[in-house]
Amino acid sequence: MAKPIKFGTDGWRGVIADDFTFERVSLVAPIAAKILEKNYADSTNNSKTVIVGHDRRFMAEEFALVAAESVQNAGFEVLLTESYAPTPAFSLAAFQKQALGAIVLTASHNPGKYLGLKVKGAFGGSVPPEVTKQIEDLLIVEPKESPLEFRKKIESFNPWPSYCETLQKMVEISTIKSAITEGKLKVFVDVMHGAAAGGLPKILGVEIQEVNGDRDPLFDGGAPEPLPRYLSKLFQEIKSYRVENPAGLAIGLVFDGDSDRIAAVDGEGNFLSSQILIPILIEHLTTRHGFSGEVVKTISGSDLFPKVAELYKMPIFETPIGYKYIADRMLSEKVLVGGEESGGIGYGTHIPERDALLSALYLLEAVVMSGQDLSSIYHQLQGKTGFSSVYDRIDWPLPNMEVRSRLLEKLQNNPLEEVAGQKVVDCLTIDGYKFRFADGRWLLIRFSGTEPVLRLYCEAADIQQVKQTLEWAKNWANSV
Repeated sequence: MAKPIKFGTDGWRGVIADDFTFERVSLVAPIAAKILEKNYADSTNNSKTVIVGHDRRFMAEEFALVAAESVQNAGFEVLLTESYAPTPAFSLAAFQKQALGAIVLTASHNPGKYLGLKVKGAFGGSVPPEVTKQIEDLLIVEPKESPLEFRKKIESFNPWPSYCETLQKMVEISTIKSAITEGKLKVFVDVMHGAAAGGLPKILGVEIQEVNGDRDPLFDGGAPEPLPRYLSKLFQEIKSYRVENPAGLAIGLVFDGDSDRIAAVDGEGNFLSSQILIPILIEHLTTRHGFSGEVVKTISGSDLFPKVAELYKMPIFETPIGYKYIADRMLSEKVLVGGEESGGIGYGTHIPERDALLSALYLLEAVVMSGQDLSSIYHQLQGKTGFSSVYDRIDWPLPNMEVRSRLLEKLQNNPLEEVAGQKVVDCLTIDGYKFRFADGRWLLIRFSGTEPVLRLYCEAADIQQVKQTLEWAKNWANSV
């Protein structure tokens, strides 16, 4: 039997032809539209418009058409995308067109057998948990409606021009473009066969060397997730370039499947996660753009975030993991930047949404304006704050959900007092269990809500401490 339709951290996802089917999409989409109308009609002058978009996954266009037809049959006006585009482009379209929201067919960074459905609100970001809960509740009580004849052709639109124009206005495009065309900066982009393909060339108006720019619904047998194990082609491209060009600035940019998450590679071929990129962005936005506001981080974000925020006199706010919590904060407070360790970064001057292409533009601007490699900027920030660290995360599979329950019960009833020889000095429980130790390192233990998987995060002074702590956590999990 197919799994129940449940919305996770950002949308509903399932295996194509198993629990993600045309029939289920035609059931979910109109209910999502009704809930969008219920929550956002007042803020959109009683709009009846819903945006429908998709990425480049297997049959994404066909699923988007089914969603559009079912939403139109439910009495709504539909704007269906003409092509794939980044998820933030559809969020932006919902906001700019004063639509009720957007329904996006994407499974983000998941492997190729998955597809999914994200719901975006009229404000231009992911709807909060209480809204997806309303969708789930209505799915239970409302029977599937009989198909109606399609009385009119669904209106289509191109999401790219307005999206590109919006991003162009947020950075000094001419400065970046000149650096590239004059040979001062070499840019490599790994779009991971996803929806960012062609994006930077459209925005910058120059040719960019893309890796994995073709459409491959199997993602080379991996997943479109910005992690080192999937980036061998990009690493090779940059290292080969550096051999032939030992001087000069170079940067690699990595986008996930629907272009709402980012990672980077420096000019020497070293991977840079958002734990490194966010401090760079804080400095760039404050010192070169003159922006101000809160720095919002999730509980798994690096301790360098608050150090750099303090350096530039910006307040810090911490949330549970999930960009929806950052977006919610952005709707109520003045935010400089909000980011999560998995690569989702958004900005208070934009819609409350992760946007990898905008992050890429800011990073390009930071490199060009500073004349320095990304890693050099990062190391300087470590020096200015007097703080340096190493971070890693592993997802540890558990035998079954029963073991998961036992581990959770043990953490609740017998909190850890010592880990890897270090005394626990603090425990934060807004999302999982984040233990801080006497020597400054921390360990976060979280559980997947749907699978028997333990998520382990650690930051410490050096890689040996990180490995020691994560190994201890794995052994602890295996012993229960």
